[in-house]
Amino acid sequence: MQNQRQDVDECAAFIRQRIGRAPEVGILTGTGLADAVAALAVEKAFPFASLPHFPVSTVESHPGRLLVGEMGGRAAAAMQGRIHLFEGYTPRQVTFPIRVLQQLGVRVLLVSNAAGGLNPGFAPGDLMGITDHLNLTGENPLAGPNEDAWGPRFPDMGRAYDETLLALAEAAAAGRSFRRGVYAGLKGPSLETPAEVRLLRSAGADAVGFSTVQEVIAAVHGGMRVLGLSTITNVHDPDRPEPASVEAIIDVAGKAARDLGNVIAGVVERIEPAGE
Repeated sequence: MQNQRQDVDECAAFIRQRIGRAPEVGILTGTGLADAVAALAVEKAFPFASLPHFPVSTVESHPGRLLVGEMGGRAAAAMQGRIHLFEGYTPRQVTFPIRVLQQLGVRVLLVSNAAGGLNPGFAPGDLMGITDHLNLTGENPLAGPNEDAWGPRFPDMGRAYDETLLALAEAAAAGRSFRRGVYAGLKGPSLETPAEVRLLRSAGADAVGFSTVQEVIAAVHGGMRVLGLSTITNVHDPDRPEPASVEAIIDVAGKAARDLGNVIAGVVERIEPAGE
């Protein structure tokens, strides 16, 4: 754990030396959603591969860049792309970017993803504010020795997703379809079987994907306020299953990125980070 702490500190120091104001807001974009941070006035851009110890995304539609600048009058850092467990990374590697943001001073994290709909009332293109999640990956980034400087040994997850931020997102989405629901995080990369869809529905999940839960656990552990936003790319019908392709998922997500970006920008303009 000490080596990871040193690696995070080195990466954060590398970034800090090359930027102006320390970011107070962090944004993480998911599959096909890189354009959701178009409102960020970029001052510095870092390819993941250029950052010390930073894991590199290998998934299509994840550009793999850290952008630092200003949005809505606030200093912000946005990650275009993320790291997944199914790429072969460990939970701590997946959450390494979150720890770097934490060390840079980020206290509000906006996490987005592309997700399959489980709720039959949803439609492709809907935005869903995450109210809670099911971690069904079989992994947890906090397993092993705790880094006390980062957070408590047993962080409470009863309010992992900030209700105030969720309300701001709902207000910012006025005029377009905005849902609330529970996100189920799986390890992937194989998509869900009809039986798995039925199981997830029965467990109360409204959407499913292969990301987010590890990062949110680390963010909550680090004392961040979290807003989770899912773009529904397709809706599963276990009685009439249809093939789902990555290309189609990326296409739907890409078309919804502008709307998602408007919501993100609207939230950033209105948030009041802790301490203000």
